[in-house]
Amino acid sequence: MPWQNHSWHTTLYLSPVGYSTQAICFGGGIFEIELDFVHHQLHIKSSNAATQHIALKTMSVADFYKELFEKLAASGIDIKIHGRPNEMEPAIPFASNTAISTYDPEAANLLWKAMLKSNGVFNKFRSGFIGKSSPVHLFWGAFDLAVTRFSGRPAPLHQGGMPNMPLDVMQEAYSHEVSSAGFWPGSTDSPMAVYYAYAYPGNEAYAKQKVLPEQAFYSPEMGEFFLKYEDVQSSSDPERTLMDFLQTTYEAAANTSNWERKALEK
Repeated sequence: MPWQNHSWHTTLYLSPVGYSTQAICFGGGIFEIELDFVHHQLHIKSSNAATQHIALKTMSVADFYKELFEKLAASGIDIKIHGRPNEMEPAIPFASNTAISTYDPEAANLLWKAMLKSNGVFNKFRSGFIGKSSPVHLFWGAFDLAVTRFSGRPAPLHQGGMPNMPLDVMQEAYSHEVSSAGFWPGSTDSPMAVYYAYAYPGNEAYAKQKVLPEQAFYSPEMGEFFLKYEDVQSSSDPERTLMDFLQTTYEAAANTSNWERKALEK
């Protein structure tokens, strides 16, 4: 697939049953890979071949990787990928990662449902902006569902810092000023699901802005605003609570960085 700005060609999208690559052009047709968290299968759909399936279950990354490429080959799809994870340590090559990884069907389904609800609010938020905006998409490296707005102006050269992420990819991703927000389900080291928002480049005034709801807070260590998922989930109007967070953190970025808001907003 041709490179799209800010690596948007590599992201996943919410589907009615999970996450999807959406259509990828190949061999005079298209194919799609979908992770199905309702029936707990991976589907390889092709315009040139029958649909292939892989059961999602407890197994090693190496075994899953091997079966995936066998199924792709059976569909006549010959592709090459980087072959190791990004944005995490250690970056063990997929073909060499023989440790058994647990697949929890219930947890996978619940995460998809949380992202599905977030996806709807993110798209509603996105509709109020007429400048350049990303789609609502899932970055599988850090595993966050994100939406990003752009001022249209170039940004200072990014210095990188993400583990196992090429510097030139990071610099292209942050080539222009952004206000970005998303949902992150947490990790072993930080087991708290949150909504986040940040601006690049940042500025001192951004951190001091008043944002909604009152439970939202700024982390000096991360340089981002956060709102716990549980605070949204338990509010009397979760959609309004999340929309307030998205809108006020965007305004914090746009106002302190002097974006041309009249030209960018409906």
